[in-house]
Amino acid sequence: MENNILVIGGTGKTGRRVAEKLIKLNQNVRIGSRNNSPSFDWENTTTYSEALKGIDRAYITYYPDLAVPGAKEAINTLTEIALKSGLEKVVLLSGKGEKEAEACEEIVANSGLNYTLVRASWFNQNFSESFFLDPILAGHVELPMAAAEIPFVDADDIAEAVVKVLLDDSYNNQTITITGPRKLTFREAIQEISNQTKKSINFRDVTLDNYIKSMKNAGLPKDYVWLIGYLFKEVLGNHENQIVSNDIEKVIGRKAVDFSEFVKKTTQTGVWNQSIVSSL
Repeated sequence: MENNILVIGGTGKTGRRVAEKLIKLNQNVRIGSRNNSPSFDWENTTTYSEALKGIDRAYITYYPDLAVPGAKEAINTLTEIALKSGLEKVVLLSGKGEKEAEACEEIVANSGLNYTLVRASWFNQNFSESFFLDPILAGHVELPMAAAEIPFVDADDIAEAVVKVLLDDSYNNQTITITGPRKLTFREAIQEISNQTKKSINFRDVTLDNYIKSMKNAGLPKDYVWLIGYLFKEVLGNHENQIVSNDIEKVIGRKAVDFSEFVKKTTQTGVWNQSIVSSL
């Protein structure tokens, strides 16, 4: 059955993967982004109605994170408009162990829409497509919370699970927790990348205060600095975020991609051997 599906954040880590998989399944996909037509802009609520027009289902990712101020209000407005527009179902990507994200989950759950909540752990792709990439390329990674054990999850696994629950109504009104199959510390993750790429990468544990100070000194935006600080302090410090889930196996019928598999596959792309570029 063909559906008209809005993928909000359709150019992001999970969004573009979800869109690609849906297109392969002959679904009609509309990318929700500022540059698309009709455009979708989280900061401009007047764009919501047009983006939702004629849409059956939607995948929602909030940029930069559901924890940031303004997210709850935006999610509330979107779900209200979606309900009025006749949307059948939404799938919300949420953060595992984020209290603020759970407030957004409640809004979706109480919206009157059919929904599935997908709580995801930290992405493997943070090491290859995001804020850990430049330090890896420089061969020197400094991170706080070095002892935290994280079940890093692959963005392709998230996308595959999202597509399944988006199209399959047997997952309506459920919460799916997506993690990798084992826990690693940042030091262990960096060591795996170093071993596979045969690239010397030094890892240094720093305090969260010093890490935040270094981000400020680098001239990074205040909102970005706040968010990264929040994710380290509140999320990695939350024991719940360190629990491995087997929901991915239940949903897509196979084991989650192990971090070592991700490292081996990503090494073959050469992304960790390129010249230093800005990944922020």
